[in-house]
Amino acid sequence: MNEKEQRSAVTIKELPLSERPREKLLKNGAGALSNPELLAILIGTGARNASAVVLAGRILALGEEGLPSLAQCTPEELEGVEGIGKAKACQIIAALELGRRMATSPREKKVSAGDPASVAELFMENMRYMGREHFRILLLNSKNEIIAVEDASVGILNSSMAHPREIFRSAVKRSAASVIVVHNHPTGDPLPSGSDLAVTERLVEAGKLLGIEVLDHVIIGDGRFVSLREKGLM
Repeated sequence: MNEKEQRSAVTIKELPLSERPREKLLKNGAGALSNPELLAILIGTGARNASAVVLAGRILALGEEGLPSLAQCTPEELEGVEGIGKAKACQIIAALELGRRMATSPREKKVSAGDPASVAELFMENMRYMGREHFRILLLNSKNEIIAVEDASVGILNSSMAHPREIFRSAVKRSAASVIVVHNHPTGDPLPSGSDLAVTERLVEAGKLLGIEVLDHVIIGDGRFVSLREKGLM
């Protein structure tokens, strides 16, 4: 072990909290870590007289290009590094393969919720025969593409409870730009009730406070639907 490694041979547990790779990642994000620190987290534990960061440095020194060279390493080459066994080598190879797959996988095409008819079409066959009112929320990105659909609440017949807390919880968590709420009328008649209008008004006001616009409230009936936005009711 050279002089530089001797100075770095201190175990990670002996480092101040602010310098430990795992704690740095949790506090500042993965982007704040150096390549050896990121690799050290994958390695997990060090070896005799060498911390995980030192082992990471040895691995990165395998090729002239450093990190790019790591992508070409085989498990056998990694096992040849002092302090790296079969388990650590497999962890590194698996992480590299996941990175490759993420980089080459096409992103799933998102469905646009550009008009009420499109929204109704998505849910009509699923919701028109439900015996109870179901409230669902469409989480949208800035292009009005659906990034997720969440079940917000289930009521009994025509008395569904749609609390803003339940409606917006996932929207905040998923950083949605806007939402569309959808619910069904088990009677088959999609005309909005007084409670539907009251709930919509409440959700719109809550959305304004959170910075998440409620674009529409679509009510699903039996083969028919009503958009409160189209009707000028919100």
